[in-house]
Amino acid sequence: MGRMLIALAARDSGHKIVGAVEARGMDTVGSDAGATAGIGSIGVRISDDYGAVARRGTVTLDFTNAAASLEHLEAAVKNDSAIVIGSTGFSADQERRAREIAPRIRTVIAPNMSVGINVLMKLAEQVAAILPDFDAEIVEIHHRTKVDAPSGTALGLGRAIAAARGIDLVSNAVHGREGITGVRPANSIAMMALRAGDAVGDHTVIFGGPGERLELIHRAQSREGLARGALRAAAWLENQPPGLYTMRDVLNL
Repeated sequence: MGRMLIALAARDSGHKIVGAVEARGMDTVGSDAGATAGIGSIGVRISDDYGAVARRGTVTLDFTNAAASLEHLEAAVKNDSAIVIGSTGFSADQERRAREIAPRIRTVIAPNMSVGINVLMKLAEQVAAILPDFDAEIVEIHHRTKVDAPSGTALGLGRAIAAARGIDLVSNAVHGREGITGVRPANSIAMMALRAGDAVGDHTVIFGGPGERLELIHRAQSREGLARGALRAAAWLENQPPGLYTMRDVLNL
C-alpha cells in the first residue's frame, strides 16, 4: 500500500509527498521513497520516526496495524496534524481510545477506503431496512497473510445492517458455524471469513428471504481502489474542521 500511495500521489499535482515512514529496522529506511515505489527518485527519504514527519499542515495516510495506527494518531494529535487511517483489527479498548482523541484533529478512520465498498455499505444498510425479514449473511475472502478476521470491512457491513434494523451487532453476530447449530435466530448477522492465496478482498452480502435471495458483491481487483480512496479522503480533509470522519462523510453518502 505504501508503494501504491507514493506512486499515485507523485503523479497527481494535487498532492505533494513530504514524508514517508517505515517500521524501525526495515531495510528500506533511509532509501528514497520514490525509488522504493519504483517510480524513480523524488527526493524524500524514508524515515522510521513518525513524529518527525507528522507536522501541522500535513495529512498522513496510515495503512499499518491497529497498534501502530493508534500510536500515530496520538502523535498526530500532539503535532496538530491530520491523519487518514485505513488499518483494521482494533480491539475494543483501542477503538475507544481512538474515538476519544481523534476528534481533536482532522481524522478519517475507515475499515476500507474503496469508493465501491463504501457504496456497498450504503446499499446494504438500505436493503436491510427495506427487507427487515430477510436473513443477512456476509462472506469475505482475503489473502492468506491477513491477520485479523473477520475483515474490518465485513464488520463495517455488519454494523450498517444492524444499525438499519435497530439491533446490536455484537450480541447478534455469528462467526462461522459447526455441528448441530439449531434454527437460525431471526436477528443474527453472520460473517464468514475465508483466507486463501493472494486474494485482495471480496465481500458478498446475502439477504435471503422466502423463495428468493438478493446478493450484493464487491470485488477488489487490486489495492489501487483503496489507495485512490485514501488520497481522496486526504484532499477532502484539507477543508474540514477538526473531527472524526468516515469515508461515507468523504463521499457524502
